[in-house]
Amino acid sequence: MPETQDPHVTQPAPAKFVYDFTEGNKDLKDLLGGKGANLAEMTNLGLPVPPGFTITTEACKVYLDTGTEPAALRAEVSEHLDALENKMGKKLGQADDPLLVSVRSGAKFSMPGMMDTVLNIGLSDASVVGLAAQAGDERFAWDSYRRLIQMFGKTVLDVDGELFEEALEEAKRAKGVSVDVELDAADLRALVGAFKDIVAKETGRDFPQDPRVQMDLAVRAVFDSWHTDRAKLYRRQERIPGDLGTAVNICSMVFGNLGPTATSLGGGTGVAFTRDPASGQQGVYGDYLQNAQGEDVVAGIRNTVPLADLEGIDKPAYDELMRIMETLETHYRDLCDIEFTIERGKLWMLQTRVGKRTAGAAFRIATQLVDQGLIDEAEALQRVNGAQLAQLMFPRFDLDAKAEMIGCGIAASPGAAVGKAVFDSYTAVKWSRSGEKVILIRRETNPDDLNGMIAAEGILTSRGGKTSHAAVVARGMGKTCVCGAEELEVDTKRRRLTTSDGTVIEEGDVVSIDGSSGKVYAGEVPVVPSPVVEYFEGRMHAGADDADELVKAVHRIMAYADRVRRLRVRANADNAEDAARARRFGAQGIGLCRTEHMFLGERREMVERLILAHTDADREAALGDLLPLQKADFIELFEAMDGLPVTVRLLDPPLHEFLPDITELSVRVALAESRKDPNENDLRLLQAVHKLHEQNPMLGLRGVRLGLVIPGLFAMQVRAIAEAAAERKNAKGDPRAEIMIPLVGTVQELEIVRDEAERVIAEVERSRGISLKLTLGTMIELPRAALTAGQIAESADFFSFGTNDLTQTVWGFSRDDVEASFFTAYLEKGIFGVSPFETIDKDGVGSLVRSAAAAGRATRPDLKLGVCGEHGGDPESVHFFHEVGLDYVSCSPFRIPVARLEAGRAAAESKGSDSR
Repeated sequence: MPETQDPHVTQPAPAKFVYDFTEGNKDLKDLLGGKGANLAEMTNLGLPVPPGFTITTEACKVYLDTGTEPAALRAEVSEHLDALENKMGKKLGQADDPLLVSVRSGAKFSMPGMMDTVLNIGLSDASVVGLAAQAGDERFAWDSYRRLIQMFGKTVLDVDGELFEEALEEAKRAKGVSVDVELDAADLRALVGAFKDIVAKETGRDFPQDPRVQMDLAVRAVFDSWHTDRAKLYRRQERIPGDLGTAVNICSMVFGNLGPTATSLGGGTGVAFTRDPASGQQGVYGDYLQNAQGEDVVAGIRNTVPLADLEGIDKPAYDELMRIMETLETHYRDLCDIEFTIERGKLWMLQTRVGKRTAGAAFRIATQLVDQGLIDEAEALQRVNGAQLAQLMFPRFDLDAKAEMIGCGIAASPGAAVGKAVFDSYTAVKWSRSGEKVILIRRETNPDDLNGMIAAEGILTSRGGKTSHAAVVARGMGKTCVCGAEELEVDTKRRRLTTSDGTVIEEGDVVSIDGSSGKVYAGEVPVVPSPVVEYFEGRMHAGADDADELVKAVHRIMAYADRVRRLRVRANADNAEDAARARRFGAQGIGLCRTEHMFLGERREMVERLILAHTDADREAALGDLLPLQKADFIELFEAMDGLPVTVRLLDPPLHEFLPDITELSVRVALAESRKDPNENDLRLLQAVHKLHEQNPMLGLRGVRLGLVIPGLFAMQVRAIAEAAAERKNAKGDPRAEIMIPLVGTVQELEIVRDEAERVIAEVERSRGISLKLTLGTMIELPRAALTAGQIAESADFFSFGTNDLTQTVWGFSRDDVEASFFTAYLEKGIFGVSPFETIDKDGVGSLVRSAAAAGRATRPDLKLGVCGEHGGDPESVHFFHEVGLDYVSCSPFRIPVARLEAGRAAAESKGSDSR
């Protein structure tokens, strides 16, 4: 023992990098990944899982950080491999009776198809003969070997997969057959030779014959696949952290492509769901493929049969599968996604996970599980989210409209998508960036198509089922998808689709796909509001006999969210029509009324007169003309929101925004002068435009600065608000106006404007003989305002965080410029996980919101706090605003239901509910 080591101090146990399936459980997803944790859980439940072990995410992190595996990993893997070999009674790659294993990725969060898998590790020129003898099936052995070389070559050795596909197609052509299963043992033996030649030519070395070398290289390839472009893109899309790493599962192989014998049935592989992931309906859902290995179903290369057909193919295996599905759903208390293989009549479970589902299925399943007593309402609330609710509010196709149906496939992911047909991912991305809406059409998709799938409005494939790559990824992203439209012939090389009656859809032609029915149409099909929007609008009642089942589920979950949430939800609305809609959608007031929107259209000329006024009398006359119009606007708004708070922001934008464009006006003046017919008003306008021109208007003469520089402007607006409130009171209404001063950076600005506003309000109260109880507050949208919030609170009744401008000023961004220039590069390089204008930047902008809220409340404990940037409707941001103690969020009317739902989820989560 080293002299410096204290013998009485317990030394930490060395890190453990490998776990047998019998050692883990479903709660160890951080360490074992989702696949490994769930394999261990199924093993613990006594379900038929092939023996194996998992290399942890910690080992992956060390490898990714250092470029080498942990020093202890090889010995640990050897120890677990020895135990596996002893359990199975054979050695990895043993010549006369080989143990074969699969090497599969498995991150904490499901990333379907984004990382690597290799099957049949252990096969070699020697062991393929032993496998054939043991199985009594030479064709099966050579089929398994060619699969290994093909998968290993593409995944581990980075050989172009098309080379293997071309060789396979050539073998089928030479034989005169159309599908792989029609190739016999001799054909497959020859194909193995061709595949080995491809590997040697492309890599400069022979295909490895040592089974341990195969396994170790495959493990490293899985680790490396964490950093592939497609994996990084998927993580950005799904907001999965990039530092989690992946686990690696090494599992003894079972074979669905092993042929029947005189005493046993053949096999196959399948994917099953305990409920329909598209609709949420209970029943038998999934796909089955006879004489196939695990990846074949998801790849969509051959069309599957419905899982229900398995009952007629192999009833004992089917019955056992049904029992296991019920066990898993009851145990996980959720929809489960299951991968299985049947080897000569023996059922094996290869994977389970809580299944991805469509938005509609999420709401239906959550309420069904409550009714079954498996979960409570608080848990049901955590099973859905605002992004899913937003999807349910998208329009759907008008079924009564005239439309030319050209085909029908499997309704894999619902929605109504319209766009121009494109036949590869590169074109989808290119056209999408040019502003075109596109539908990506493929025979089947693979992980390399992810870019195009993200860019497209919807995805259409001619092969595959509900469990194909296209279907699984589209459901996870909320994209409309139709799969397996077999009657449509997709020719990606000629960039066209041909229907069963010979109609040709060329690239660029518009098509419409309905992911709820599977129908495909030529041209653009009109859309109508979704039932969920009709419900929020009040035109459909959840309690009605004919109410949509989905609407009933949404109503139940929204009602619970409203009961438990602390955050109130207001609307950003500038007119009575928007206010009325917001109220129907559940708004509890208006958090932002932008008065500048009331100065557009015909009123712009009045603003021009105000800007051009040379004398106090001219200015007062212009303000006098605007006063009754503003007052009428506020009366309508207060009536629409009677009894609820209405926060009115005084004029904020720079005045030049109300004047003509400087270039256009200069040309107009120059042309008039060239005709010797100058227009006096245009000349004065041009002088004013030049005078008001600013290099950076966002940081120029706007907000509170306008009220201080232009006498009477804010006073006119305050008077209009006060008089409108007085009129509503006299009409027995209940106006609750809150006056908000924008862009305050120092308490002195606020004090001056507040003093003037209070004088005007007092005048109106005296003249009308009425008490209005108007409150005055400010927007916190500058870093200095946030940093001096304690001082500003001395003169404010409320704060409303203007997170749009606060984000611009904290980051030093001009939103309109940066989003079009470098934001894409920042997202691709991982500088942003998501745009800070979409989701609050918790570390920067969020830190200022948190400290300003605390400082404001320290000065004034009853200070009302809200947020009125569009972050108020962003799900992740709503949780943050709940956490920092704001009183309300405000967002556009259409996002109000999303904010209500997320406010409820945030409240339930903070009480310790299982958010899983």
